[in-house]
Amino acid sequence: MAKKKATKALSKKAMIDRLKRSPAYRIAYHDKDFLDTGQARPARLQLELLKTEVGMRKQDIKSTIVAFGGTRILEPKAAEREVKRAETKVRKNPNDKGLRKKLRIAKSVLAKSGYYDEAREFARLVSEDCQKDNDREFVIVTGGGPGIMEAANRGAYECGAKSIGLNITLPMEQEPNQYISPELCYQFHYFAVRKMHFLLRAKALVAFPGGYGTLDELFEALTLVQTGKTPPIPVILFGEEFWRKLINFDFLVEQGTIGEDDLKLFVFADKAKDAWEYIRLFHKSEDVNGRNR
Repeated sequence: MAKKKATKALSKKAMIDRLKRSPAYRIAYHDKDFLDTGQARPARLQLELLKTEVGMRKQDIKSTIVAFGGTRILEPKAAEREVKRAETKVRKNPNDKGLRKKLRIAKSVLAKSGYYDEAREFARLVSEDCQKDNDREFVIVTGGGPGIMEAANRGAYECGAKSIGLNITLPMEQEPNQYISPELCYQFHYFAVRKMHFLLRAKALVAFPGGYGTLDELFEALTLVQTGKTPPIPVILFGEEFWRKLINFDFLVEQGTIGEDDLKLFVFADKAKDAWEYIRLFHKSEDVNGRNR
């Protein structure tokens, strides 16, 4: 009889253990399988928004300046090395059209490598002026990757200031550049939430020459300002020759697809000090309600 009771007790324990191992028994916010489902997408979106918001507040980030630009724009010395490598390959195979094309591209990247230095200088100027006495105003924020983003984070890093990197998961894994402040280095899955954090505290956006990602963020910002979804902020296109050749804004006006006043939503700059001075002047002015912008 005693043996029979012991058997029942073991059976009960085994059954309870089985229940506890069941996925249904997991606490929802610890259940990765559940959180990865399509039904839990709203919760994932909220968590991505909330985690970064909590982190920004913890670091007392009051306002930011967004710096965008091409990931493939290298610093001058690195760009020169790429040209030399390409030239060596062409000398060995002078009839290879593919190699000659790569050399042309490498030379084009070298010609734009000065933008790396300007982005670095711009971030330094902003950070030195605005992060005195542990203030966290006009903190540089980038997409966290290489190229122009690296340059901007680097400029802040080199003067001992904080800067933010909002990385994104991509099919080709993107690593954060080494100059981002560790406590302000975030990773996103959703572009939409990342975009919100770019502009939630933004007091200006500076777009250096770049590709699809740069154009995406630029036109998103212009649209939000144009439609009044975000307060007016300085939008600066760095490298006037590049931008005028890339986009014929006057053509859009002539075609009636944008208004003449829409050309006032942005300005051009070619030097870091000019871009920063324009932003400073913009925020010294007052809006119609007499409040500082």
